[in-house]
Amino acid sequence: MTGNIIGYDLNEKYCQISFFDEEQQEPQTMETALDNYQIPLVVGKKEENWVIGNDAKRLQVLKQGYVAEDLYVKAIRQEKVKFGEETFEAIWLLAKFVEVSLQKFEEIEQIVFTVPTLSVDIGKILKGIGQRAGVLKQNIYVQDYKESFCNYMLYQPKELWQYEAALFHCDRHEVKAFMLRKIRTGFGKGKDTFITVDEVASAQMKELAAVYPVLNVDRAKDADVCFKQFVQGVFNKKLVSSVFLVGEGFENNWYPQSLKVLCNGRRAFLGNNLYSKGACYTAYRRNLAIEEGPIYLDETKMMDQICLKMRVHGMDQWKPIVPWGIRWYEADSQFEILLENADDIEIHVESLVGNEMQVEKVSLEGLPKRKDYTLRLKVKTLFIDEKTCKITFKDLGFGEFFPATDFCVEKEIHLGGSNGQYNSLS
Repeated sequence: MTGNIIGYDLNEKYCQISFFDEEQQEPQTMETALDNYQIPLVVGKKEENWVIGNDAKRLQVLKQGYVAEDLYVKAIRQEKVKFGEETFEAIWLLAKFVEVSLQKFEEIEQIVFTVPTLSVDIGKILKGIGQRAGVLKQNIYVQDYKESFCNYMLYQPKELWQYEAALFHCDRHEVKAFMLRKIRTGFGKGKDTFITVDEVASAQMKELAAVYPVLNVDRAKDADVCFKQFVQGVFNKKLVSSVFLVGEGFENNWYPQSLKVLCNGRRAFLGNNLYSKGACYTAYRRNLAIEEGPIYLDETKMMDQICLKMRVHGMDQWKPIVPWGIRWYEADSQFEILLENADDIEIHVESLVGNEMQVEKVSLEGLPKRKDYTLRLKVKTLFIDEKTCKITFKDLGFGEFFPATDFCVEKEIHLGGSNGQYNSLS
Protein backbone atom coordinates (compact mmCIF):
# COMPACT_ATOMS: atom_id res chain seq x y z
CA MET A 1 0.00 0.00 0.00
CA THR A 2 1.22 3.49 -0.77
CA GLY A 3 -0.73 5.39 1.92
CA ASN A 4 1.75 7.19 4.16
CA ILE A 5 -0.69 9.11 6.40
CA ILE A 6 -2.23 6.74 8.92
CA GLY A 7 -5.09 6.83 11.43
CA TYR A 8 -4.81 3.91 13.87
CA ASP A 9 -7.77 3.00 16.10
CA LEU A 10 -6.64 0.88 19.07
CA ASN A 11 -8.73 -0.45 21.94
CA GLU A 12 -8.93 -3.47 24.23
CA LYS A 13 -10.42 -5.76 21.56
CA TYR A 14 -9.04 -4.80 18.17
CA CYS A 15 -7.25 -2.30 15.96
CA GLN A 16 -8.41 -0.66 12.75
CA ILE A 17 -6.28 1.22 10.21
CA SER A 18 -7.30 4.03 7.86
CA PHE A 19 -4.91 5.63 5.38
CA PHE A 20 -5.22 8.81 3.34
CA ASP A 21 -5.92 8.17 -0.33
CA GLU A 22 -4.31 10.97 -2.34
CA GLU A 23 -6.39 10.27 -5.44
CA GLN A 24 -9.74 10.39 -3.67
CA GLN A 25 -8.51 12.99 -1.14
CA GLU A 26 -10.09 11.16 1.77
CA PRO A 27 -9.29 8.28 4.14
CA GLN A 28 -9.82 4.66 3.15
CA THR A 29 -9.98 1.86 5.71
CA MET A 30 -7.89 -1.28 5.34
CA GLU A 31 -10.14 -4.34 4.99
CA THR A 32 -9.29 -7.61 6.70
CA ALA A 33 -12.16 -9.31 4.87
CA LEU A 34 -15.13 -8.09 2.83
CA ASP A 35 -16.64 -5.12 4.72
CA ASN A 36 -14.65 -6.06 7.83
CA TYR A 37 -12.08 -3.57 9.06
CA GLN A 38 -11.27 -4.88 12.53
CA ILE A 39 -8.08 -6.77 13.39
CA PRO A 40 -8.46 -8.70 16.69
CA LEU A 41 -5.83 -7.54 19.20
CA VAL A 42 -4.07 -10.91 19.40
CA VAL A 43 -0.44 -11.71 18.60
CA GLY A 44 1.01 -15.16 18.00
CA LYS A 45 4.33 -16.79 17.23
CA LYS A 46 4.98 -20.09 15.49
CA GLU A 47 8.65 -20.96 15.36
CA GLU A 48 10.19 -17.65 14.22
CA ASN A 49 7.10 -16.23 12.50
CA TRP A 50 4.95 -13.55 14.15
CA VAL A 51 1.28 -13.29 13.21
CA ILE A 52 -1.61 -11.14 14.41
CA GLY A 53 -5.39 -10.98 14.41
CA ASN A 54 -7.31 -13.90 12.95
CA ASP A 55 -4.06 -15.63 11.95
CA ALA A 56 -3.02 -15.62 15.62
CA LYS A 57 -6.47 -16.86 16.67
CA ARG A 58 -6.06 -19.74 14.23
CA LEU A 59 -2.84 -20.75 15.98
CA GLN A 60 -4.76 -20.71 19.24
CA VAL A 61 -7.51 -22.98 17.88
CA LEU A 62 -5.00 -25.39 16.33
CA LYS A 63 -2.83 -25.22 19.48
CA GLN A 64 0.23 -24.35 17.45
CA GLY A 65 2.85 -21.91 18.66
CA TYR A 66 2.12 -19.30 21.34
CA VAL A 67 -0.57 -16.64 21.52
CA ALA A 68 -1.08 -13.54 23.71
CA GLU A 69 -4.30 -11.57 24.20
CA ASP A 70 -5.39 -8.49 26.19
CA LEU A 71 -2.26 -6.68 24.98
CA TYR A 72 -3.70 -3.18 25.43
CA VAL A 73 -4.66 -3.62 29.08
CA LYS A 74 -1.47 -5.54 29.91
CA ALA A 75 0.71 -2.91 28.21
CA ILE A 76 -0.90 -0.10 30.23
CA ARG A 77 -0.30 -2.10 33.41
CA GLN A 78 3.27 -2.80 32.23
CA GLU A 79 2.82 -6.52 32.76
CA LYS A 80 4.99 -9.36 31.50
CA VAL A 81 3.62 -12.14 29.32
CA LYS A 82 4.93 -15.72 29.28
CA PHE A 83 5.35 -17.01 25.76
CA GLY A 84 6.39 -20.67 26.01
CA GLU A 85 9.94 -20.62 27.30
CA GLU A 86 10.24 -16.87 26.73
CA THR A 87 8.88 -13.91 28.67
CA PHE A 88 8.08 -10.61 26.95
CA GLU A 89 7.05 -7.18 28.17
CA ALA A 90 3.43 -6.61 27.16
CA ILE A 91 4.47 -3.23 25.69
CA TRP A 92 7.00 -5.05 23.47
CA LEU A 93 4.28 -7.46 22.27
CA LEU A 94 1.90 -4.59 21.56
CA ALA A 95 4.69 -2.89 19.60
CA LYS A 96 5.22 -6.12 17.63
CA PHE A 97 1.47 -6.26 16.89
CA VAL A 98 1.50 -2.66 15.59
CA GLU A 99 4.67 -3.29 13.56
CA VAL A 100 3.17 -6.37 11.84
CA SER A 101 -0.16 -4.61 11.25
CA LEU A 102 1.61 -1.75 9.45
CA GLN A 103 4.00 -3.81 7.32
CA LYS A 104 1.86 -3.31 4.19
CA PHE A 105 2.66 0.41 4.25
CA GLU A 106 5.97 1.26 2.62
CA GLU A 107 6.86 4.47 4.46
CA ILE A 108 4.75 6.23 7.07
CA GLU A 109 5.14 10.01 7.22
CA GLN A 110 2.49 10.72 9.85
CA ILE A 111 0.54 8.48 12.23
CA VAL A 112 -2.21 9.33 14.71
CA PHE A 113 -3.30 6.75 17.26
CA THR A 114 -6.81 7.04 18.65
CA VAL A 115 -7.90 5.31 21.87
CA PRO A 116 -11.15 5.27 23.89
CA THR A 117 -9.68 7.26 26.79
CA LEU A 118 -6.36 9.08 26.79
CA SER A 119 -3.85 9.41 29.61
CA VAL A 120 -0.25 10.63 29.79
CA ASP A 121 0.98 7.03 30.18
CA ILE A 122 -0.97 5.73 27.15
CA GLY A 123 0.33 8.66 25.11
CA LYS A 124 3.95 7.85 26.03
CA ILE A 125 3.52 4.14 25.31
CA LEU A 126 2.02 4.71 21.86
CA LYS A 127 4.54 7.37 20.90
CA GLY A 128 7.30 4.93 21.79
CA ILE A 129 5.61 2.19 19.76
CA GLY A 130 5.23 4.56 16.80
CA GLN A 131 8.97 5.27 16.89
CA ARG A 132 9.73 1.56 16.97
CA ALA A 133 7.62 1.22 13.82
CA GLY A 134 9.96 3.71 12.14
CA VAL A 135 7.96 6.93 12.41
CA LEU A 136 9.69 10.14 13.51
CA LYS A 137 8.73 11.23 17.04
CA GLN A 138 7.37 14.60 15.92
CA ASN A 139 5.11 12.83 13.41
CA ILE A 140 3.31 10.72 16.03
CA TYR A 141 0.20 11.99 17.81
CA VAL A 142 -2.23 10.32 20.20
CA GLN A 143 -5.83 11.38 20.71
CA ASP A 144 -9.04 9.95 22.17
CA TYR A 145 -12.26 8.94 20.41
CA LYS A 146 -13.90 12.30 21.13
CA GLU A 147 -11.16 14.20 19.30
CA SER A 148 -11.35 11.69 16.43
CA PHE A 149 -15.10 12.35 16.14
CA CYS A 150 -14.41 16.09 16.05
CA ASN A 151 -11.77 15.84 13.32
CA TYR A 152 -13.96 13.49 11.30
CA MET A 153 -16.79 16.03 11.44
CA LEU A 154 -14.54 18.90 10.31
CA TYR A 155 -14.29 17.20 6.92
CA GLN A 156 -18.03 16.53 6.56
CA PRO A 157 -20.48 18.96 4.91
CA LYS A 158 -21.05 21.98 7.15
CA GLU A 159 -24.79 21.33 7.38
CA LEU A 160 -24.07 18.13 9.33
CA TRP A 161 -22.64 20.16 12.22
CA GLN A 162 -24.47 23.44 11.72
CA TYR A 163 -25.93 22.91 15.20
CA GLU A 164 -24.84 20.05 17.45
CA ALA A 165 -23.82 16.64 16.10
CA ALA A 166 -24.53 13.50 18.10
CA LEU A 167 -22.50 10.31 18.38
CA PHE A 168 -23.92 7.16 19.97
CA HIS A 169 -21.38 4.47 20.83
CA CYS A 170 -22.88 1.08 21.70
CA ASP A 171 -21.25 -2.19 22.65
CA ARG A 172 -23.16 -5.25 23.78
CA HIS A 173 -24.16 -3.94 27.19
CA GLU A 174 -23.68 -0.17 27.31
CA VAL A 175 -24.54 2.86 25.21
CA LYS A 176 -22.87 6.29 25.47
CA ALA A 177 -23.93 9.57 23.91
CA PHE A 178 -21.58 12.38 22.85
CA MET A 179 -22.31 15.85 21.45
CA LEU A 180 -20.08 17.99 19.26
CA ARG A 181 -20.75 21.67 19.94
CA LYS A 182 -19.22 25.09 19.47
CA ILE A 183 -17.92 26.85 22.57
CA ARG A 184 -18.87 30.43 23.37
CA THR A 185 -15.83 32.35 24.56
CA GLY A 186 -15.25 35.88 25.82
CA PHE A 187 -14.60 38.90 23.63
CA GLY A 188 -11.31 39.70 21.94
CA LYS A 189 -10.57 36.17 20.74
CA GLY A 190 -10.33 37.15 17.09
CA LYS A 191 -11.53 34.85 14.34
CA ASP A 192 -10.79 31.59 16.17
CA THR A 193 -13.66 29.14 16.55
CA PHE A 194 -13.57 26.59 19.36
CA ILE A 195 -15.38 23.26 19.49
CA THR A 196 -15.57 20.39 21.95
CA VAL A 197 -17.17 16.97 22.36
CA ASP A 198 -19.02 16.20 25.58
CA GLU A 199 -20.11 12.84 26.91
CA VAL A 200 -23.69 13.80 27.76
CA ALA A 201 -25.19 10.46 28.85
CA SER A 202 -24.48 6.77 29.31
CA ALA A 203 -26.57 3.77 30.30
CA GLN A 204 -26.00 0.13 31.08
CA MET A 205 -28.62 -1.70 29.01
CA LYS A 206 -29.12 -5.25 30.29
CA GLU A 207 -31.50 -5.86 27.39
CA LEU A 208 -28.66 -5.52 24.91
CA ALA A 209 -26.73 -8.46 26.32
CA ALA A 210 -29.70 -10.73 25.60
CA VAL A 211 -29.95 -9.55 21.99
CA TYR A 212 -26.57 -11.19 21.21
CA PRO A 213 -25.41 -13.49 19.77
CA VAL A 214 -28.84 -14.68 18.59
CA LEU A 215 -31.49 -12.04 18.05
CA ASN A 216 -34.22 -12.53 20.66
CA VAL A 217 -37.32 -10.76 19.32
CA ASP A 218 -38.94 -9.93 22.67
CA ARG A 219 -35.71 -8.77 24.25
CA ALA A 220 -34.90 -6.76 21.12
CA LYS A 221 -38.21 -4.89 21.50
CA ASP A 222 -37.38 -4.16 25.16
CA ALA A 223 -33.93 -2.89 24.16
CA ASP A 224 -35.49 -0.73 21.44
CA VAL A 225 -37.88 0.86 23.97
CA CYS A 226 -35.02 1.57 26.39
CA PHE A 227 -32.80 3.02 23.68
CA LYS A 228 -35.65 5.17 22.32
CA GLN A 229 -36.18 6.68 25.79
CA PHE A 230 -32.42 7.20 26.11
CA VAL A 231 -32.29 9.03 22.74
CA GLN A 232 -35.28 11.22 23.63
CA GLY A 233 -33.54 12.21 26.86
CA VAL A 234 -30.32 13.09 25.02
CA PHE A 235 -32.12 15.14 22.34
CA ASN A 236 -34.35 16.99 24.81
CA LYS A 237 -34.44 20.71 23.81
CA LYS A 238 -31.34 20.33 21.63
CA LEU A 239 -30.94 21.29 17.98
CA VAL A 240 -29.12 18.31 16.47
CA SER A 241 -28.03 18.36 12.81
CA SER A 242 -26.78 14.79 12.43
CA VAL A 243 -26.41 11.49 14.27
CA PHE A 244 -23.66 8.86 14.03
CA LEU A 245 -24.05 5.32 15.34
CA VAL A 246 -20.84 3.37 16.00
CA GLY A 247 -19.94 0.17 17.82
CA GLU A 248 -20.77 -3.51 17.53
CA GLY A 249 -23.99 -2.99 19.49
CA PHE A 250 -25.61 -1.45 16.41
CA GLU A 251 -24.78 -4.35 14.08
CA ASN A 252 -28.19 -6.05 14.32
CA ASN A 253 -31.22 -3.99 13.39
CA TRP A 254 -32.93 -4.27 16.78
CA TYR A 255 -33.83 -0.54 17.13
CA PRO A 256 -36.46 0.39 14.44
CA GLN A 257 -38.49 2.59 16.81
CA SER A 258 -35.38 4.36 18.08
CA LEU A 259 -34.27 4.95 14.50
CA LYS A 260 -37.45 6.92 13.80
CA VAL A 261 -36.54 9.30 16.64
CA LEU A 262 -32.90 9.47 15.52
CA CYS A 263 -33.86 10.36 11.93
CA ASN A 264 -36.63 12.81 12.79
CA GLY A 265 -35.46 16.00 11.04
CA ARG A 266 -31.83 14.99 10.89
CA ARG A 267 -29.51 12.69 8.96
CA ALA A 268 -28.25 9.49 10.60
CA PHE A 269 -25.19 7.41 9.69
CA LEU A 270 -24.13 3.90 10.71
CA GLY A 271 -20.57 2.63 10.52
CA ASN A 272 -17.59 1.29 12.44
CA ASN A 273 -14.59 3.12 11.02
CA LEU A 274 -15.35 6.69 12.15
CA TYR A 275 -12.58 6.81 14.77
CA SER A 276 -9.78 5.58 12.50
CA LYS A 277 -10.94 7.94 9.75
CA GLY A 278 -11.06 10.82 12.23
CA ALA A 279 -7.50 9.99 13.31
CA CYS A 280 -6.47 9.88 9.65
CA TYR A 281 -7.91 13.37 9.08
CA THR A 282 -5.91 14.57 12.11
CA ALA A 283 -2.76 13.05 10.60
CA TYR A 284 -3.55 14.73 7.28
CA ARG A 285 -3.95 18.14 8.95
CA ARG A 286 -0.72 17.69 10.90
CA ASN A 287 1.18 16.52 7.82
CA LEU A 288 0.21 19.66 5.91
CA ALA A 289 0.60 21.84 9.03
CA ILE A 290 -2.96 23.12 8.56
CA GLU A 291 -3.62 25.71 11.27
CA GLU A 292 -6.84 27.34 10.14
CA GLY A 293 -10.23 25.97 11.08
CA PRO A 294 -11.91 25.32 14.42
CA ILE A 295 -9.72 24.53 17.42
CA TYR A 296 -10.63 21.44 19.42
CA LEU A 297 -10.64 21.80 23.20
CA ASP A 298 -11.23 19.37 26.04
CA GLU A 299 -10.20 19.05 29.68
CA THR A 300 -6.66 18.01 28.63
CA LYS A 301 -6.03 21.01 26.35
CA MET A 302 -4.60 24.46 27.05
CA MET A 303 -7.13 27.24 27.70
CA ASP A 304 -4.36 29.85 27.65
CA GLN A 305 -2.30 31.11 24.74
CA ILE A 306 1.18 32.63 25.11
CA CYS A 307 2.20 35.11 22.40
CA LEU A 308 5.25 37.11 21.37
CA LYS A 309 5.13 40.07 18.98
CA MET A 310 6.84 39.04 15.74
CA ARG A 311 7.14 40.31 12.21
CA VAL A 312 5.92 37.64 9.81
CA HIS A 313 6.00 38.33 6.05
CA GLY A 314 6.60 42.03 6.80
CA MET A 315 3.58 42.30 9.12
CA ASP A 316 3.74 42.76 12.89
CA GLN A 317 1.55 40.27 14.74
CA TRP A 318 1.20 38.54 18.07
CA LYS A 319 2.37 35.03 17.26
CA PRO A 320 1.44 32.15 19.59
CA ILE A 321 4.47 30.30 20.93
CA VAL A 322 2.11 28.17 23.05
CA PRO A 323 -1.23 27.96 21.19
CA TRP A 324 -4.68 27.20 22.50
CA GLY A 325 -5.72 23.57 22.16
CA ILE A 326 -2.34 21.92 22.79
CA ARG A 327 -1.65 19.65 25.76
CA TRP A 328 0.76 21.18 28.27
CA TYR A 329 3.03 18.12 28.24
CA GLU A 330 3.36 18.41 24.45
CA ALA A 331 3.90 22.17 24.32
CA ASP A 332 7.68 22.36 24.92
CA SER A 333 9.49 24.00 21.99
CA GLN A 334 12.51 26.00 20.96
CA PHE A 335 13.16 28.38 18.09
CA GLU A 336 15.24 31.44 17.15
CA ILE A 337 14.21 35.08 16.82
CA LEU A 338 15.89 38.27 15.56
CA LEU A 339 15.24 41.36 17.69
CA GLU A 340 15.11 45.03 17.01
CA ASN A 341 17.08 47.05 19.54
CA ALA A 342 14.79 46.86 22.57
CA ASP A 343 15.05 47.10 26.33
CA ASP A 344 12.57 44.31 27.02
CA ILE A 345 10.37 41.65 25.48
CA GLU A 346 6.64 41.77 26.05
CA ILE A 347 4.67 38.56 26.46
CA HIS A 348 0.88 38.36 26.18
CA VAL A 349 -1.10 35.58 27.85
CA GLU A 350 -4.67 35.35 26.56
CA SER A 351 -7.18 33.17 28.37
CA LEU A 352 -10.41 31.62 27.12
CA VAL A 353 -11.65 31.75 30.70
CA GLY A 354 -12.60 35.36 31.41
CA ASN A 355 -11.72 38.42 29.38
CA GLU A 356 -8.48 39.57 30.97
CA MET A 357 -5.15 39.56 29.18
CA GLN A 358 -2.02 38.99 31.22
CA VAL A 359 1.00 41.08 30.17
CA GLU A 360 4.49 40.03 31.24
CA LYS A 361 7.79 41.77 30.48
CA VAL A 362 11.26 40.28 30.27
CA SER A 363 14.15 42.70 30.81
CA LEU A 364 17.02 42.50 28.33
CA GLU A 365 19.41 44.32 30.66
CA GLY A 366 22.88 42.91 30.14
CA LEU A 367 22.32 42.02 26.49
CA PRO A 368 24.90 43.81 24.30
CA LYS A 369 23.66 46.69 22.14
CA ARG A 370 23.73 45.74 18.47
CA LYS A 371 22.21 46.97 15.25
CA ASP A 372 18.60 46.01 14.51
CA TYR A 373 18.11 42.37 13.58
CA THR A 374 21.57 41.30 14.64
CA LEU A 375 20.31 40.35 18.09
CA ARG A 376 19.67 36.64 17.71
CA LEU A 377 18.07 34.82 20.61
CA LYS A 378 17.08 31.21 21.22
CA VAL A 379 13.63 31.03 22.79
CA LYS A 380 12.80 27.86 24.71
CA THR A 381 9.45 26.99 26.31
CA LEU A 382 9.40 24.31 28.99
CA PHE A 383 6.35 23.31 31.03
CA ILE A 384 7.12 22.47 34.65
CA ASP A 385 3.51 21.46 35.27
CA GLU A 386 0.12 22.17 33.69
CA LYS A 387 0.00 25.71 35.09
CA THR A 388 3.65 26.80 34.91
CA CYS A 389 5.59 27.55 31.72
CA LYS A 390 9.24 28.59 31.89
CA ILE A 391 10.44 30.65 28.92
CA THR A 392 14.19 31.04 28.40
CA PHE A 393 15.86 33.68 26.18
CA LYS A 394 19.52 33.01 25.34
CA ASP A 395 21.93 35.10 23.24
CA LEU A 396 23.22 33.18 20.20
CA GLY A 397 25.33 35.98 18.72
CA PHE A 398 25.24 36.74 15.01
CA GLY A 399 27.68 34.69 12.98
CA GLU A 400 31.27 35.91 12.88
CA PHE A 401 30.24 39.53 13.41
CA PHE A 402 28.96 39.24 16.96
CA PRO A 403 30.01 36.24 19.05
CA ALA A 404 27.50 34.79 21.50
CA THR A 405 27.61 36.02 25.09
CA ASP A 406 26.55 34.30 28.29
CA PHE A 407 23.34 36.36 28.41
CA CYS A 408 20.42 34.15 29.45
CA VAL A 409 17.21 35.15 31.17
CA GLU A 410 14.28 33.02 32.34
CA LYS A 411 10.66 33.97 32.91
CA GLU A 412 8.02 31.82 34.60
CA ILE A 413 4.47 32.29 33.30
CA HIS A 414 1.70 31.18 35.62
CA LEU A 415 -1.42 30.04 33.81
CA GLY A 416 -4.93 29.08 34.80
CA GLY A 417 -7.29 31.78 33.55
CA SER A 418 -8.89 34.44 35.72
CA ASN A 419 -9.78 33.58 39.31
CA GLY A 420 -8.06 30.23 38.95
CA GLN A 421 -10.77 28.82 36.70
CA TYR A 422 -8.66 26.33 34.81
CA ASN A 423 -10.06 24.16 32.05
CA SER A 424 -13.61 25.44 32.15
CA LEU A 425 -15.50 24.58 28.98
CA SER A 426 -18.79 26.36 29.49
